[in-house]
Amino acid sequence: MSTEAAEPTPDLAEVSRVAGAVLDGVEQAVVGKREALTLVLSAVLAGGHVLLEDFPGLGKTLAARSFAQTLGLDFTRAQFTPDLLPADLTGAFVYDQRNGEFVFRRGPLFTGLLLADEINRTPPKTQSALLEAMQEHQVTVEGQTFALPRPFHVLATANPVEYEGTYPLPEAQLDRFLMRVSFGYPTAEEEWDVLRRRIARRTEDQHLPALTDAAGLLTLQRAVETVPVEDEISRYCVELASATRRHRSVQVGSSPRGSLALMITARAYAVVQGRDYVAPEDVKAVAHAVLDHRISIKPELWMSDTGGATVVESVLAEVPVPAARGGAAS
Repeated sequence: MSTEAAEPTPDLAEVSRVAGAVLDGVEQAVVGKREALTLVLSAVLAGGHVLLEDFPGLGKTLAARSFAQTLGLDFTRAQFTPDLLPADLTGAFVYDQRNGEFVFRRGPLFTGLLLADEINRTPPKTQSALLEAMQEHQVTVEGQTFALPRPFHVLATANPVEYEGTYPLPEAQLDRFLMRVSFGYPTAEEEWDVLRRRIARRTEDQHLPALTDAAGLLTLQRAVETVPVEDEISRYCVELASATRRHRSVQVGSSPRGSLALMITARAYAVVQGRDYVAPEDVKAVAHAVLDHRISIKPELWMSDTGGATVVESVLAEVPVPAARGGAAS
């Protein structure tokens, strides 16, 4: 029997406690972004990958490194540049002169948490090298398949495509990200707090203590999988995703992967909030992060204010909300 199978699954109250401690730890480095950090952690607990899209200097890279430290995961960083090759991520076979044979040298994908920094600054060919890793948890090099360690998560950062030297992510790759999260600019008080903490720290580097490890995270993820989801909630997820396909402004709406992502991230979000059941509010809380990037607007609306966020806001207002647990309507 494997060690993983022998480990007991913690109760959900313990998972909520650990999740809260992780968020508290990450907030020691990333100031004033509790809701965005909660979304990122929910995606990790659901076993997914996250795209952090925002302007430079808003804490995307710091957040990724902080999560790796608090979750106790092996961490690698790949800086995406226009000359980055797929083999720079996956690894390649190199000739070992001592043994007279080719051996596989693993790339940065073989880790617990990969920071794909500025992912949209490299051409689509290299971006696509992540697809197999993100979906299948494996890489194939010269016909040989190599399994990635578990857990394996990608936290990718991206600057807005309007910035010079960026490439739009292929839709197939965008769909592989369970969530797309933006931090936004801090308030004046939060920004002052960043400065105050830097002065008190007397060093640029920040190191956060590990609150769990790779095996512990796998155990937390297994516990989240035990949370039941009522049929009304699952159907609500389906209705929200399908409503994006019928929206008058949409060229391509969310795929069924979107409704599945809604359900599994809402479940993890509920656990982080300290509950052992999923409420409609959990689905609403993750809806924008899960669905916005899965929607393509009609070309004639590209110059308007219409976007994925406005479509999701519209369907959230239009789709009937199921009765919350206990019989009260949300």
